[in-house]
Amino acid sequence: MLALITGGSGSGKSEYAENLAVGLAGKEGLPLYYLATMKPFGEEGRKRVERHQKLRTGKKFLTIERYVNLKAQKLPDRGVVLLECLSNLTANEMFEADGAGSCTPKEVLLGIEAIRSRSRHLVVVTNDIFSDGVLYDETTRQYQRYLGELNQKLAKEADEVTEVVCGIPVCLKRWRDDEKVVEQL
Repeated sequence: MLALITGGSGSGKSEYAENLAVGLAGKEGLPLYYLATMKPFGEEGRKRVERHQKLRTGKKFLTIERYVNLKAQKLPDRGVVLLECLSNLTANEMFEADGAGSCTPKEVLLGIEAIRSRSRHLVVVTNDIFSDGVLYDETTRQYQRYLGELNQKLAKEADEVTEVVCGIPVCLKRWRDDEKVVEQL
């Protein structure tokens, strides 16, 4: 199964995604991997990483840090993967010296497909960065275009799409295992 979890900053999407991944792993007795894509720059970045690490305490995740070239990541065993997050991965691929640059959407999708083929379930967290009404410089607008393209393609492919708003999950698309169908809500 592929699940896409979206929401604004501080919406509760990470906690929701972690609980989903833990539930899937527990239900099927699978190993649990946390694929971290955020490079902690500065004090604020370190604090965000620490906060996410505290959220994961006791949940039995094996954390793997991967900032670019997702398709090269080998997983120790087929299991449940939580990719946190698509927004950071996209920025890394665009701006890191060893990233994909103008080929970012293609490379990110190839990486996600590779991880998906090596896992039983993949839960991807992404950000809603499109509704603040601010006019950004061209580089930031290109980042928004890439992330928007990736979000749309993954949402179309996903079995489940959930937006988390104020800590409340709003299901947009759901896999119903009992009937083997996908519902668009």
